[in-house]
Amino acid sequence: MAIREYTAADEEALVDLSLRAWEPVFRSVEDDWRPYQEAQVRDVLARSGMRTWVAETADGALVGFAAAAVVDPQRKIGELAMLAVAPDSQQQGLGTRLTEVATDWLRTQGMRVAYISTGGDVSHAPARRVYEKASYTLFPSAQYFKAL
Repeated sequence: MAIREYTAADEEALVDLSLRAWEPVFRSVEDDWRPYQEAQVRDVLARSGMRTWVAETADGALVGFAAAAVVDPQRKIGELAMLAVAPDSQQQGLGTRLTEVATDWLRTQGMRVAYISTGGDVSHAPARRVYEKASYTLFPSAQYFKAL
């Protein structure tokens, strides 16, 4: 498995793998989540200042990606903005490796703090495990939602 820089030619494969990776999370909370999530991925991939890395198998298949950006240069804060691993490549340490690559890049940019956000529900437990393996610490906060 190789991790390399993202190129524009990777976009469609990354959109596809992210939708497959996040399906268990989003289908439980939203009926028509795919268009929104596809737009989110495309936005992150195109965002100015965003750096993205892809995980590629020996035969050229893309099986994961991570994107990071410097969000507050004065306070030296960076964000791991997005992470996805294809379902058949999960639970093999790839998410942790991608998280570490993005975190290391933020460190080389002079950041003193890196953060990532994820859900606190059961369907986001695998993501939380990845971040904890990469030595991220949970910072409690509360967001309340009500279905209308």
